[in-house]
Amino acid sequence: MNQHRALSEDTVAGRLAAFAVSAAPPPAAEAVSRRLLLDISGLAFAARHETYTSAARASAAGTGPCTAIGHAQGLNLYDAALVNGTAAHGEDYDDTFEGGPVHAGVVVVPAALAIAQHRGLDGTAVMRAIAIGAELMSRLSLVAPQAIHKAGFHPTAVIGAMAAAASVGAAIGLDRARLANALGIAGSLASGIIEYLADGSWTKRLHPGAAAQAGLRAALLAEGGFIGPASVFEGGHGFFRAFAPSKPANFGPLLDGLGEDWIMPTIAFKPYACGTMTQPFIDCAIALAGQGVRAEEIVRLVCKVGEGTVHRLWEPLAAKQAVPNGYAGKFSTPFCMAVGFLDGAAGLVQFTDAQTLRPDVRALAAKISYEIDPADEYPNNFTGHLRATLTDGSVREIRQPHMRGGAREPLSDAELIAKFNANVAFGGGDAAAAEALFAAINAIAAGGPVRMGESA
Repeated sequence: MNQHRALSEDTVAGRLAAFAVSAAPPPAAEAVSRRLLLDISGLAFAARHETYTSAARASAAGTGPCTAIGHAQGLNLYDAALVNGTAAHGEDYDDTFEGGPVHAGVVVVPAALAIAQHRGLDGTAVMRAIAIGAELMSRLSLVAPQAIHKAGFHPTAVIGAMAAAASVGAAIGLDRARLANALGIAGSLASGIIEYLADGSWTKRLHPGAAAQAGLRAALLAEGGFIGPASVFEGGHGFFRAFAPSKPANFGPLLDGLGEDWIMPTIAFKPYACGTMTQPFIDCAIALAGQGVRAEEIVRLVCKVGEGTVHRLWEPLAAKQAVPNGYAGKFSTPFCMAVGFLDGAAGLVQFTDAQTLRPDVRALAAKISYEIDPADEYPNNFTGHLRATLTDGSVREIRQPHMRGGAREPLSDAELIAKFNANVAFGGGDAAAAEALFAAINAIAAGGPVRMGESA
């Protein structure tokens, strides 16, 4: 018989498990959970015909009762989580917790939907699972900020596996010991490197779906009696030692006020279809164009930036100024600013491969560079700045003090619904498809059946 010491309340996993078992999300958390369900569903529909979504669907092992959003053919729970997470994150238009940064909804929503349809759970279980998973994912991202990226891993991928395990464990009613084991198991299933930054390849898109899939597997293994290390988070060979070795883990932001002071209601919803930290800079670029400045008048444009953003969004600078494809453009601040300045928008259509070949975009992006600002608040606040020198010798300076769509300036319900409808339309859905999916979301949020407006 396999012996395992009794779970200690003093372990981090034990305390997180106790939270997941007993948590009662407050109204603000419930409201943001509904927003996450709406946003992720629309984004998954938007990408339903994209080649990366088709590739994810082609990898499925067979059919099942779980919905791949926007598709008539049902999948098993693991494949549905993979497809929905990959599709919803595919255009990098999904939610962000700014303190991390991590994308919580795109992991926990696919995981919660998959387990609910697999087990016949109702919307009440789904919404509680989303809130719990998003809260833990947000808090986990604060334990060693920036260090996971520094180590070459994607925080959404590795932290997401842990959050998904807690989300699914809460949904299926695991007791505290089994839920802690699920977290211990998930630590060995977590993965996801950020080498996609080198060439705009597709693996970042895969990470949330893979994390949701890992969390599902971990929770169901634990339900069956499988044992994971109790010290998965704080141990000498634990999660943060492996994925964030450059910074000592500080568990205060994770555990202090857990279950009492919810932080996931501050999750940001993106107004632009690209990397989170680029968004305030796009606002600056659009504001500059709004002053009547023409691209040909700009001699150079220098941005003050946080040092932690440079290796992902600015370097190597020459490559970021001439990106190889639209997906790489989402993680290039020069490209994002150039297309935003010229088009007055940065939606899904601005990040096709064809956009990267535009001579006007390339010419302007080549004029955009950066300098590190030691006083920048990143990652606690995402700000934007530009200083444009014009051909007449004048200088224009613009600042954006925070990310629009975040806690300081949230998108309205009307704006988020408009984004949802536009995403469904981008995915080829008509008004009836949007209405059906919207009704399904409302039914789940009200505690009803978990059906996702399946369509061909």
